[in-house]
Amino acid sequence: MKRSDIPYLDDLRAFEAVVRLDSVRAAAVELALTHGAVSRRVSKLSADLQLKLLEAEGRGVRATADGAKLAEATGKAFGLVTDALAKIRSGPAQGPIILSCERSLAMRWLIPRLSGFQDRYPDIEVHLSTGGGALDFARDRVTLAIRRLDFMVDPEWTIIKLMPERMGPVMVPGLRARFESGEYVALGSRTRLDAWGAWFEAHGDAPRPVSSRVLDHHFLMAEAALGGLGVALAPQAIAADDVANGRLEAPLGFDGDGTDYGLIYPKTAEVGAGLAALRGWLIAEAERSFA
Repeated sequence: MKRSDIPYLDDLRAFEAVVRLDSVRAAAVELALTHGAVSRRVSKLSADLQLKLLEAEGRGVRATADGAKLAEATGKAFGLVTDALAKIRSGPAQGPIILSCERSLAMRWLIPRLSGFQDRYPDIEVHLSTGGGALDFARDRVTLAIRRLDFMVDPEWTIIKLMPERMGPVMVPGLRARFESGEYVALGSRTRLDAWGAWFEAHGDAPRPVSSRVLDHHFLMAEAALGGLGVALAPQAIAADDVANGRLEAPLGFDGDGTDYGLIYPKTAEVGAGLAALRGWLIAEAERSFA
């Protein structure tokens, strides 16, 4: 058979879905087509090939012997195409590495360090994007992601724990006395509205604030703390550099909340030299920052 004699892919796709799902109706839902459109495509395929592909079974249909052979081959072919596209879209050889990171972590921890990676690996191009929670690596064209692991993860992902999430109150040194006396404004983030409540449950003797203020993101909360507007309950990763250089202090330290940040990438991704280098560098930086 010549390749030019191969039937239309839309007809093969409709037929394969009907056999795989044992239902014309289910195939129509999967393919976003009407029941009639799927039936017409299968009938056209049968006519083009001059083969009986389906036969009645009760109120439904089933594949004939010839139909079963064609459906199996078609399913394998579509699977190969799907796997190839996944590798193409996630592979490092198709341009720069796209690193997705949660916004506040990117601004307060990752970006200040990325120049060190570029100095060490000038030939590896890394593009940074921001986002949180679950993602679709193929659709979003992301190579590697850093996420707080507080959501349901895909079993088809490789996950490497990067650092634990630790929370603690931070403030400019001049506010410490007011914090200890309870004369302070508690700064929080809309992304974790219950953070102060959970922290007070674990620190029953800690002084309560006179009022509270909520900002949209952790990086804005950290900036408000740096401006002396109050005491921020901040993730250690967000405040670590300012605590290290003395711009902020954390008199009660940071406590783990039971979650971790992780490096995530598809199990089907080809880990080339560039991705391996970035992965190793991120792990080393996290160990250096939060050992």
